[in-house]
Amino acid sequence: MRLVSRPCRPLLAARVSRRVALAALLVAPVLFSGAIAAPLGAQPSDTTRRSIEPLFTSRDAVAAGIFAAATVISIPFDRRAAEGLQNPNEQANRFLHHQATNARLIAQPGSLIIGGALYAVGRLGHNARMADLGLHGTEAIAVGLGTVTVIKSLAGRARPYVDIERPGDFNFGKGLTHEDYRSFPSGHTVMAFAAAAAVTAETSQWWPKSRWYIGPVMYGGAAIVGASRMYNNKHWMSDVLVGSAIGTFSGLKVVRYHHSHPGNRIDKWLLSASVGPNGVSFAVVP
Repeated sequence: MRLVSRPCRPLLAARVSRRVALAALLVAPVLFSGAIAAPLGAQPSDTTRRSIEPLFTSRDAVAAGIFAAATVISIPFDRRAAEGLQNPNEQANRFLHHQATNARLIAQPGSLIIGGALYAVGRLGHNARMADLGLHGTEAIAVGLGTVTVIKSLAGRARPYVDIERPGDFNFGKGLTHEDYRSFPSGHTVMAFAAAAAVTAETSQWWPKSRWYIGPVMYGGAAIVGASRMYNNKHWMSDVLVGSAIGTFSGLKVVRYHHSHPGNRIDKWLLSASVGPNGVSFAVVP
């Protein structure tokens, strides 16, 4: 007896396709962020000595070129991935809806709240590492958001809910005035990957082997944030891929800069602040 009749085959194939698309959305950002992280190099182990290597190197240009090519290749698949996740059966899943909402809130405003809290608690509790982590993580998010805001405004890409059949709808400058045309790249994904990269790079300064378990957790969580933005029909797959690259790059570069330039003004002002009975006093920066 045939267990699957011919009329059921298209439905079964569609379900398998949707599952594969969702799995790809979760895994691809992690793989791509790993690809960009490797060429950027490990953080210097000696944080008291200025690095002789420039902040931006030819390896960065190669990584950016690879990522740009991967993004162009992924755009033709944007529509199929979006349609798969917007299928009524997937959208009716209450668990996925709840988790998508949770992921969005963890990225924004959660990442900023957590970073600010780590910095504040670290300063008040005289825990230099915690303050360092909170400050640099928040700074990485700010750098990533600043970059993505400019790109969003100029690219003017229509969000999937505007017209899911037109993933290539770019309108230069339209993002300046219309929220519906700020799809490229994903801001939530940038924030999540910036935090993941900063935390992983920062903690590996203290515990080098921690990157093997902290990294997968942080980057895996960031990938879920990116997938949630697609599930909510706010972003295309290529938006998430570019967002993961910008976020990862921001996090790694911010941490590398601060630990290779220990006397920089931001650290000297914010990490040298002292809390006493008369309030908060900051170091005088020349």
